[in-house]
Amino acid sequence: MKTLNQYKKNIIVYVLMIFLAQQAVSQDIHFSQFFEAPLLRNPSLAGIFVGDYRVQGVYRDQWNSITNGYRTGSFNAELKSPVGRGNDFITTGLQCLFDRAGTAGLTTTQILPALNYHKSLSDQKTMYLSLGFMGGYVSKMIDRSKITTSNQYNGGVFNPSIPDGETFPNANIHYWDASVGMSFNTTFGENQENSLFFGAAFHHLNRPRNSFYQSDIELDPKYVFSAGLKVNMDDYSYMTLQADYSTQGPSQETIAGALYSYKLGYDAENPQYILGVGAFLRWKDALVPVIKLDMLPLSVALSYDVNISQLKTVSQGRGGIELSVSYIGFLNRDNSSKFKMLCPHF
Repeated sequence: MKTLNQYKKNIIVYVLMIFLAQQAVSQDIHFSQFFEAPLLRNPSLAGIFVGDYRVQGVYRDQWNSITNGYRTGSFNAELKSPVGRGNDFITTGLQCLFDRAGTAGLTTTQILPALNYHKSLSDQKTMYLSLGFMGGYVSKMIDRSKITTSNQYNGGVFNPSIPDGETFPNANIHYWDASVGMSFNTTFGENQENSLFFGAAFHHLNRPRNSFYQSDIELDPKYVFSAGLKVNMDDYSYMTLQADYSTQGPSQETIAGALYSYKLGYDAENPQYILGVGAFLRWKDALVPVIKLDMLPLSVALSYDVNISQLKTVSQGRGGIELSVSYIGFLNRDNSSKFKMLCPHF
């Protein structure tokens, strides 16, 4: 049986979890390496890379220093194909996400196909306007057997036979979700070696119902504004800056930072490795140092959240660790983007 001290410990944990929930009220699942999950940012960012296909995965483990942690995994795949004889492209993609959070094991699963059309705006250099759509199936469930409430304590002693006082009609909910976005990307500078993009996305445009109580509570729409800039420093190094600003209901989030990348090897055109180091700041929440190694066509990145929010004392500055893996390749076909003079990329 649970003792009074264990009861007090549970109360502390629950208060802490309520505080965390208030910090992230109405917010979607997000990653510190947001640049490695482009479809979650904006479906019109699908296909903006040098290659015919891209496969990416991100895994995040957060808040284990406080209580049962948040474990999140993202997988996305994209296939880019030319349209007709011009410079237009179309990208088909798939975004999958799995998240398990907290003591009650709140589990979220998303399967979201995506489609993005890239319209060429120039015959002289890379310049594209992209319009993307993403939509699919979302499932959420909670483990009732792991929920403990104050109703189940009698004289400070836990009694699992006492009803928990919660009235969940169903511990599983399912709904359809949809997003739309637009982005612009181009190259500039000497030999068109530099590139940039910016875009905006509207998530949850269908306002799906999002409640275990079968109420009319709808998921707040989320607006995401994204930008990125890649600038060559010299033949062997370049700087990449990325930023996102998102707003959902009463919540807002800003994250921005930079990676400095250096090519290793004797051939700057075909480096054996590219080492990137940098940091991102999620405003009033976390400082995120990042290290990335490109072993083309494979890339691996590791980051860690250093908590700078109001929870930094209780968490001892510890936040979440993330690992991402990305693979970009070309297909053996006559119309591969490898042989195109112009294609959307960043």
